Amino acid sequence: MKKEIFLLPFLLLFLMMAGCQNKEDAGNAAKSTLPRRNGQTEQATDYEQENSKTENQELQAMASESEQETDMETKTLVVYFSATGNTKQVANVIAETTGGDLFELEPVEPYSSADLDWANDDSRVARERENPDQREVKLVSVTVDNWNEVSVVYLGYPIWWGISAWPVDSFVKANDFAGKVVIPFCTSSSSDLGESGELLAEMAGTGEWQEGMRFSSGVSDEDVKAWVESLGL
Repeated sequence: MKKEIFLLPFLLLFLMMAGCQNKEDAGNAAKSTLPRRNGQTEQATDYEQENSKTENQELQAMASESEQETDMETKTLVVYFSATGNTKQVANVIAETTGGDLFELEPVEPYSSADLDWANDDSRVARERENPDQREVKLVSVTVDNWNEVSVVYLGYPIWWGISAWPVDSFVKANDFAGKVVIPFCTSSSSDLGESGELLAEMAGTGEWQEGMRFSSGVSDEDVKAWVESLGL
């Protein structure tokens, strides 16, 4: 009897140790596998890593598409004809401020200083003014690369007798401005913008034409930049 009482504590200790070992084995087994999927047992770490990798790839693709759409939405082009260099100066500042591209309208037959002498009735511009059929000025190019991607167009020209210098007409007639915001700007020593922008808009027939801006011949770069920034485009 004494022997049985003596062995009882050892028996209880053995049973407790065996129970703890069974619980530990069961816990390790549960951690090592996921529930069955499609008849197969997957490792938890492999599944999580693959899922995370797929999500990262999808996010990167979405970010890339968003950047491409933003670039297309904000592509700006500055188109200009400059007779004496004043309009070119303004166009350069606009391009620098907006980060846009420049496209100069160049007549196949350039205007000389004598051609631009508006006070001389025999000068080229004077003859063209009196004879509208002579205002069809052929340009070196009216085709802009990736024109369909352009969303904002600044269109610059000097004022001739209250309207836009007619070499600009050839470009306007040759292009479709649908879906584009068009902002005219002009330079002159005394004349204002007048109806020049409205007449060009009628000629184009498409596009969202804005009111535009007139700059004096000696306008500062700072004033041009301030105007561009005020548009908020």
